[in-house]
Amino acid sequence: MKANFKNFLLLTASTLIMAVGIYFFKFANNFTFGGITGFAVLVAKFTPLSASDFSFVANILLLVVGWIILGKSFAAKTAYSTILLSVTLSLFERVYPMSHPLTNEPLLELIFAILLPALGSAILFNIGASSGGTDVIAMVLKKYTSVDIGRGLMISDVLFTLCAFFVFDVKTGLYSLLGLIMRSALIDNFIESLNRSKYFHVVCSDPKPICNFIEKNLVRGATIVNAKGSFTGDNKYIILTVLSPSQAVKLRNFIKENSPGAFLLISNTSEIIGKGFHSV
Repeated sequence: MKANFKNFLLLTASTLIMAVGIYFFKFANNFTFGGITGFAVLVAKFTPLSASDFSFVANILLLVVGWIILGKSFAAKTAYSTILLSVTLSLFERVYPMSHPLTNEPLLELIFAILLPALGSAILFNIGASSGGTDVIAMVLKKYTSVDIGRGLMISDVLFTLCAFFVFDVKTGLYSLLGLIMRSALIDNFIESLNRSKYFHVVCSDPKPICNFIEKNLVRGATIVNAKGSFTGDNKYIILTVLSPSQAVKLRNFIKENSPGAFLLISNTSEIIGKGFHSV
């Protein structure tokens, strides 16, 4: 129950973060990068539909198609995020209609148009969900074809972005192209940051006090490896453990005070699979 409630809060918060970035910064500036919402900006230019309403209709249709083709087990998390994002965008449009950008600083607004949706997407991807849209198309194509989905979606994003040069103006097109380039890198960096842990190699003569601290105070596990010093020939032990950044500080301070002769190697890692971290 606790894990499900946490996932529900993360789903809700990340989707709302995306909605704020898309509506207040992306739609208002006609930035065209990024799947359905990017295409919605182009559609709004030539049809009576607003970008928010088109996103709502397109996302719901894609959700229904995905549900039919991929079955009832099709991504309940994605369904919730898709509906919440679509409804929130339409609600924003009716509560706070925007006829022009919030500021006269398009570069500043581009940063938020990239940053907020990228953060929201990273949180969703990190818990195994997505906000729907072109992700649904990718899942359907993957089921029935051997198409390189990543390349196909990137090509569609590039086409939507290039259209901004012709539909709007060169400045908007350049900003959209910059947004497309930065978005993928930011999502990857956010995911790494969310999963970042500290990997310890501790070389020492007496592993017991350090392992007791890891097990009892940090409630983590450790592995002890027998070793021998190449210069002295003395018997040594190597303690291997992975901790969160806050736990890493505590262990480092403990070793510094209680085992000053120990040798530490501490490195960042963002992909840990095993008990207490991510499952396979």
